[in-house]
Amino acid sequence: MAGLLYTAAVFAVALGAAHSVLGERYILTRLFHRSDLPKLFGSAEFTTRTLRFAWHITTVAWFGFAALLVHAGRGDLTVSGMLQIIGLTFVASGVLPLLLTRGKHLSWLVLFVIGGIALWCAA
Repeated sequence: MAGLLYTAAVFAVALGAAHSVLGERYILTRLFHRSDLPKLFGSAEFTTRTLRFAWHITTVAWFGFAALLVHAGRGDLTVSGMLQIIGLTFVASGVLPLLLTRGKHLSWLVLFVIGGIALWCAA
């Protein structure tokens, strides 16, 4: 059973990487060349940055799931360990909107709070 969970983890990482790389190359870049993007907060730049972090946050989540699968495969997945992985995944997810939208998209606050709560409860 451990081998299957490790295989699933490898697939989750590969899927996340492919999602980010191929999505950036074939979807986002082409989408951002359009002249009719909505201008949120006064510019299309905020729109493109929001779409970019929203796209890549999926990859961060899949990497977090991969970590859970690895620990489950090793047989050492504890509640504390699970909460640490979840907390770090949410904190990493919060970094994306914080950096890419320069803090204008306030989801980073909620993601950091969720991550902080999970990490605090893991201790």
